[in-house]
Order: sequence, then structure tokens, then C-alpha cells
Amino acid sequence: MAQPDQPENVKPRLVRCPACGGDSVYVPSNPYRPFCSERCKNMDLGAWASESFRVPEAPPRDDE
Repeated sequence: MAQPDQPENVKPRLVRCPACGGDSVYVPSNPYRPFCSERCKNMDLGAWASESFRVPEAPPRDDE
């Protein structure tokens, strides 16, 4: 029986896990998507929490 958001004839989409580079099934039933596992999701969260990852800030304009 097909899920409401995924017809029977559609294959699950495989994406690259951002943490380990392995295959990750990108479907609503994967609670860790886009990650492949809880471990990879937690590694990414830890990197943000320790400020290893940062969103770049635009440099201030000269007139500011």
C-alpha cells in the first residue's frame, strides 16, 4: 500500500548524507533526513553547537 505522499511506482530518492557522504533515503519515514542516521545528525548538531559551522556575515559597507 502506498503512502499518501509517495505513490507505489515512485522510487525513494537517495541523497548524499551531508555528514558522512554516504547514501541517505530522503523520504518522510526517515526521521534523520537529509542525514543517513542519528549519529550523523548529532555530529552536525554538535558542530553547530560548538560553533565549528558559522553562517557568514556580509562585510559592513563603507558608508556604515
